[in-house]
Amino acid sequence: MSIKPLPARRISYRTQKHRSPDGLPTDICIFTITSQARHTKTKSLPTKQLSVLLIKRKSTTFGEQWALPGGFSKESETLDECAYRELKEETNIDRDVHIEQLKTYYKPGRDPRGWIPSVAYVSLVHEELLAHAKADDDASEARLFPIEEAFGLQLAFDHREILTDALARVREKMLQTNIAKAFLPGEFTLSELLQVIETVVPTFKVSDRGNFERRLLSTTRRQGILEPVLAADGTPLYSTEYSNSPAKLYRFTDYMPVAMIY
Repeated sequence: MSIKPLPARRISYRTQKHRSPDGLPTDICIFTITSQARHTKTKSLPTKQLSVLLIKRKSTTFGEQWALPGGFSKESETLDECAYRELKEETNIDRDVHIEQLKTYYKPGRDPRGWIPSVAYVSLVHEELLAHAKADDDASEARLFPIEEAFGLQLAFDHREILTDALARVREKMLQTNIAKAFLPGEFTLSELLQVIETVVPTFKVSDRGNFERRLLSTTRRQGILEPVLAADGTPLYSTEYSNSPAKLYRFTDYMPVAMIY
């Protein structure tokens, strides 16, 4: 028995009636790791702290409260383009940074202006790129806050929930991908890499530095994530910037291992 398909129906809408007058907004969690030099007699790594960029609103909605950067999308752009534009307007940073969509947020009353969902993004930015962060037209101030301090603030809208989810996403991916490179220079020592991981994921503690190095460089699944930095003659390069003893320099490759649970 054959089933005849129903004839196609052309559905038309009056766009002025069904469109949102302001566009769908995006909010961006912009994470960085700030550094502060240690004044010690011997060379040592700087103190590092995971921080998030917040803006102080100056509108009538949640005025003078701290919030995540963001804004309404334009009719002529995609949501990703909107997120990149907001990143540029709030931080003066162009697209060469890690940015990804987190999820869509909505519950009744999240925005007193009406039915306004928001699509949240996560961005990882090296602290040097945030040196020129500035407030946009709808904000009076832009400032980096340590994560613990940010959670102590009364954030606008549902931005505390978004920040919580974004932090969980970054911590998960820090242990499963190579996103640590967003916080590192192009060439780094294993001590610098380990410090970045521990800064983002405080529960990740390595008691045996030698075992960490062996697991990272020798195990079959991880082999190839990093490669040593070599001089023109093929010999390894070393750094003494943060240590009196030379430490071998590495860099990330494009290789990403696939982890399977089966």
